[in-house]
Amino acid sequence: MTYSTWPSGAETGPQAAAPTAADQPIPEGRSAPAVPDPRPDPAAPPDAAAPAGAVATAPAPPEGERQGAGPVRIASPPKPRRERDPFFDNAKYFAILLVVSGHSIANLQNVPMAKGLYIFIYMFHMPLFIVITGYFSRNWTFSPGKARKLITNVGVPYVVFEVAYSLYDWLAGRHDLEISLLSPYYLTWFLCALFLWRLSTPVWQQIRWPLAVAMGFALLSYMSDLGGTFDIHRVFGLLPFYVLGLKLRPEHFELLKKPIARPIGAVVLVIGLACSYLVMKHMSVSWIFWKDPHDKLGVGDFKGTLMRLAMFASATVLVAAFLTLIPRKRYWFTALGATTLYCYLLHGFVTRLLNFTGWWGADWMHTPAGVVAVICGAVVVGTFLCSPPVRRTMSWALEPKMTWVFTPLRRPSRG
Repeated sequence: MTYSTWPSGAETGPQAAAPTAADQPIPEGRSAPAVPDPRPDPAAPPDAAAPAGAVATAPAPPEGERQGAGPVRIASPPKPRRERDPFFDNAKYFAILLVVSGHSIANLQNVPMAKGLYIFIYMFHMPLFIVITGYFSRNWTFSPGKARKLITNVGVPYVVFEVAYSLYDWLAGRHDLEISLLSPYYLTWFLCALFLWRLSTPVWQQIRWPLAVAMGFALLSYMSDLGGTFDIHRVFGLLPFYVLGLKLRPEHFELLKKPIARPIGAVVLVIGLACSYLVMKHMSVSWIFWKDPHDKLGVGDFKGTLMRLAMFASATVLVAAFLTLIPRKRYWFTALGATTLYCYLLHGFVTRLLNFTGWWGADWMHTPAGVVAVICGAVVVGTFLCSPPVRRTMSWALEPKMTWVFTPLRRPSRG
């Protein structure tokens, strides 16, 4: 914040050392020259120009310094609001389209084209979101304002959609009604993980090797079954991407914006897609969900750890490659990138409705042309769910105004 500097009354520096006309010695036999009265003529208009030959006078001191009143604390001007970088909103918009597309082709994996795309998308689409989330969490603290926003924008939507999806499946006759805030259901795992990651932010900002420590926690978490509470394997397993985002700086993203990076990124993505088709017959898709320990995947800890390290490296490279292709300027879809959480939490109702009604069993969908049609439909649905009408309709659930819930920060009394 920039503060204005006001004169303190006493000048310093070379100007203060220079003698004035009144300080010069008067030669003998001459009368003292008239010294202009520094006080302004009350009859003169405030904006009147000084007459030719007038001696410039120092500006009047601020009002608070007259008559020994002492300096007055001047309120600093409001800090200008920083404009959003369209690059990140564009990245989030295209990332959420990957999420919706991936969920849309999940039931079409008997088509090789769909399975290869599914593995490719799942290798990096959530790591991409998590890295960007970590990057914008760098200044998160336990201050009252940020803590309240964490509750209203993450905690409350988690509760609302955990209940909503449980009721939705129950009404569709899929299972008995069971609502548990300790076991995230379907898409809500990300909100649970984000809540815990944000709370841990001050820790990662103070330890010496945060990324190495986070990686250690992630690898160790897959060596034993930690249970399903809070989907804890995902919380620990994807933690390194959040910490990576915390450690990134604007100059790192500037490297990805260089013209030479774009063709390199395109080649990397093509290679990644080709590798997905090569490995899809040799690996279980359960790996890409980041949620199962090694024993459930049928591998030992040594082999599982090597696999996880390879996945971390691959996901990081694919995230960087994807970002090189993101437009830098503002477009019609840029503003939609600011509301991707709406699309993320709402599109599940659409994909599950198609599942409940048997649409995914249509023969025409289980063809390459059907896969392309489904992806195009996912893009349209994803774009609509980020639109202003949806935000106005659903802001009560995703961005609730809950000032009535909070009280001033309670501080312990000093005994």
